[in-house]
Amino acid sequence: MTRMPRSHPYRLPRVPRLPLLGAAALLALGTLSAPAQAAGEPAATASPSAGGAQSAERPVVTPTPQRMKSAGRDLRVPDRVRLVLGDDVDAPSAEVIKKALASAGARHIITSTAGNAAPASRGHRAALTVVAGSVKDRTVADALRAAGGTVPGTLVAEGYSLASRGDTVVLAGNDGDGIYYAAQTLRQLVTGKHTLAAVSITDHPAMPLRGSIEGFYGAPWSHTDRLDQLAFYGDIKANTYIYTPKDDAYLREEWREPYPADKLADLRALIEQATAHHVDFTYAVSPGLSVCYSDPDDVSALKTKLGTLYDQGARSFYVALDDISYTKWNCDADQEKYGAPGRGSAGQAQTDLLNAVQHDFIDTRPDAAPLQFVPTEYSDTADSAYKSVLREQLDPKVIVQWTGTDVVPPSISMADAQAASTVWGRKVFLWDNYPVNDYGQTTGRLLMAPYDKREAGLHKALSGIVLNPMNQAAPSKVALFGGASFAWNDEDYDPDRTWRAAAGYLAGGDPATTRALLAFFDTQHLAPTFGDTNWQPQAPGLGARLADFTKAWNSGSRAERRAALRELDAYADVLGGAPGQIRTGVRDPAFLAQTKPWLDALDVWGDALNATLDGLRAELRAGDGRADFARAAALAKQAAAFTTIPGTTRPQGTIKVADGVLDTFIKQAPQL
Repeated sequence: MTRMPRSHPYRLPRVPRLPLLGAAALLALGTLSAPAQAAGEPAATASPSAGGAQSAERPVVTPTPQRMKSAGRDLRVPDRVRLVLGDDVDAPSAEVIKKALASAGARHIITSTAGNAAPASRGHRAALTVVAGSVKDRTVADALRAAGGTVPGTLVAEGYSLASRGDTVVLAGNDGDGIYYAAQTLRQLVTGKHTLAAVSITDHPAMPLRGSIEGFYGAPWSHTDRLDQLAFYGDIKANTYIYTPKDDAYLREEWREPYPADKLADLRALIEQATAHHVDFTYAVSPGLSVCYSDPDDVSALKTKLGTLYDQGARSFYVALDDISYTKWNCDADQEKYGAPGRGSAGQAQTDLLNAVQHDFIDTRPDAAPLQFVPTEYSDTADSAYKSVLREQLDPKVIVQWTGTDVVPPSISMADAQAASTVWGRKVFLWDNYPVNDYGQTTGRLLMAPYDKREAGLHKALSGIVLNPMNQAAPSKVALFGGASFAWNDEDYDPDRTWRAAAGYLAGGDPATTRALLAFFDTQHLAPTFGDTNWQPQAPGLGARLADFTKAWNSGSRAERRAALRELDAYADVLGGAPGQIRTGVRDPAFLAQTKPWLDALDVWGDALNATLDGLRAELRAGDGRADFARAAALAKQAAAFTTIPGTTRPQGTIKVADGVLDTFIKQAPQL
């Protein structure tokens, strides 16, 4: 779209930048030559990591970069580092870079900009120079090449190049978003205190839209939850948050009414938080329950509502026409204009409304992104009179959402997405109903399996992916972490690797807490559909261990049985100790509060498993484990009685922990 300020058709301008730093200023700072060693500091030459050896492996970076290769030994990060901020660097990007350098051991970060371009005196020069700016700035591009990096031939929106070698680190963004994402990658290149990985990276997202849609039923997220989520999205390079909570009456039942001042202030705070973390706040209004499509006053009211949010800083807008009926009209005037209610007439009425918003509201605001919408027929790939009208008459700029071959599909293939793109006449935007837990089959569950069963190559048929999360915001980060990684690089996406990275993120990098989280996630692995089919199994890690144990116990010698007990004992200690380790090691209070009943239940289930193993040990030793088995049964009954926190989830129910796996083993163990 030529009216958009960058090549990306769906992205928006960002917050004001710091002053630009041109080539002359960079040269004045001496960033393209090796700076002198500061007094008392070692030079930042390529140096060994901890232990004095070259790093054996590249650090895990998520999302996986399109291209990343090692550039040798880790860089030494001294106490004093010079940071040169060049073209298109905003304050949030600079802050991420500074925090990354501080976490690598830098105590004094000397920041230079165009307004402070004088070179430092010789005795105060840093032994490591970090340059961040636009790859379009020739000086930044030259610095990138000198550090072993590559300037891409095609500048994909939100992309970046990063090179770290010798005494220089260069972050070169294709645009302002790219600089921010380069900074997020730098954060993950810290390999120890005073070391950074030496790498060369060229990276960009495969899909332009990546993030979440707050579209679930039941308990909404709090304002604090939303602010936290928006900061998290910046960390994982997600750029889209669609605001459409079912409890906001001013975007549903009372969509014509203006927001009260306090609610409007909350929305403005969310928009500002989103902008600071390079996320587009997309405001989604749902007029379908009462709109009269043919009434000019209703069309005007819709534009006015969107205009109110535009005035607060929103630049991305969405009309939701899902979960409504097209077998009746909301006014007699629609019957007169469009005829009897039905698929074709509903399609025509919706097309007229959407085109009016796109043409009369979006197109008149050059900094607004194309309109997004979710249709009434949002799943499957079958053609219909409804889809036919929209395909043929809806403005091609309007982005259409699709949930897959079902409301909660077991998988999404290239063939599925291509069929949807064909029937809608454009690339579709996936509304992925995972890890949402607002329907009957999810009662008592957190959905914390890896994001999976989405075929590599989907970027060719999709304009993006947003996940519909759980009522519990913080635990939703596990799936959201995977969804953002897949949408960034679906061709090189590894579900298990990303799952482990999500655990490490929540654990703050602590190995024991990461292991405990993975054990906990495994007990919340089941992912149901709307029917009887589960598209992810429950507790596959624990189930495999119990199956191996049962096989060894039933067919092995006494020595082999003892060995099997020792092995299962070790994992039982991890599983039983996971709640305590998580409570100690996870620093996110919302995660601890929102997972509390599941952690409390796992505590008791862990005791029940250990009692079961005590019983098997007693059977092996003395032939009678009945007392321990009885204790295990009582503990299992207690563990199964925990319930969800009233008012925090839909539907309410008893807590599920590795159900069908752990409870079954405890019940069957006396008969082994």
